Amino acid sequence: MADIANIYLADAGRYGAMAYNRVGRSGLRFPAVSLGFWHNFGSNGSYDTMRALCRTAFDHGITQFDLANNYGPVYGSAETNAGRILREDFKRYRDELVVTSKAGYDMWDGPYGNWGSRKYLVASCDQSLKRLGLDYVDIFYHHRMDPETPLEETMEALDFIVRSGRALYAGISNYDKPATEKAINIARELRLPLIVNQRRYSIFDRGIEDDGVKAYCREAGMGIIAFSPLAQGLLTDRYLNGIPADSRIAKDGRFLKESSLTPERLGQIRALNDLARERGQTLAEMALAWILKDGDVCSVLIGASRPEQILDNIKATENCKFTAEELERIDRICGR
Repeated sequence: MADIANIYLADAGRYGAMAYNRVGRSGLRFPAVSLGFWHNFGSNGSYDTMRALCRTAFDHGITQFDLANNYGPVYGSAETNAGRILREDFKRYRDELVVTSKAGYDMWDGPYGNWGSRKYLVASCDQSLKRLGLDYVDIFYHHRMDPETPLEETMEALDFIVRSGRALYAGISNYDKPATEKAINIARELRLPLIVNQRRYSIFDRGIEDDGVKAYCREAGMGIIAFSPLAQGLLTDRYLNGIPADSRIAKDGRFLKESSLTPERLGQIRALNDLARERGQTLAEMALAWILKDGDVCSVLIGASRPEQILDNIKATENCKFTAEELERIDRICGR
């Protein structure tokens, strides 16, 4: 169970009843639910909707906005839109926000716009700050492992980014256990505040359990923030009766394809939905609560296309306790 000393429950008011969890052994706290800009903040979205999403999130205690250089489409557009929103609505609240960005995936053509070199990471960080209109980001992540660049170079680049004032903390994303362990050891030698690993995690995707990252980060004092906690929407009631015309599968098949919704998967979703109802939750609420249940994950990253989805997801924090029987039932449904 989560250490109660590591959880701060905000007073009623703007922050509602949001829980704030310590990120590893650092002094920073993440809201239990954070807003991700991976989807719905690009050049193909409605700016008014983006603005409403951010305002709704912040008004209900979501103080972390998570971005990356290539979020869009097009690349960079999510940061550009976020920068406008920060300038118009949140300038006075900068010290109450955690704003993050990342670099590691392809961003621009040529040999210097990808992976984990010092040249790419520093240049990309500068570009992100310009798009965001900020002097610094709270966390700058290396977005994925680089099989060719020495990890020492990548960590030294993050160290430079922090020491130069471009970021307050450093993070890694999509790092497996061996790379995470090596990164932590290098960071300790550099005295770099490398505090968090961002990994995919959901009831359907147990990768951080299977490769040992979840247990290792707990022992090493590194926080974990989970992305795709709803398996790109499968762990909701959206697909219980087919594929809606306005769903992610129907409108954007880049990350969730129709082939993912097999009869076996649909049966699992329906069985999990039945359990959620018994718990007095929606399937989405239960799926988010399941991730937060033991305190090893300090925040879940949600995406949203409507403000109402944010309000629904926040309800997950009201009940993150599961009986042993419920946990066994979830595992059995998923074939674990």
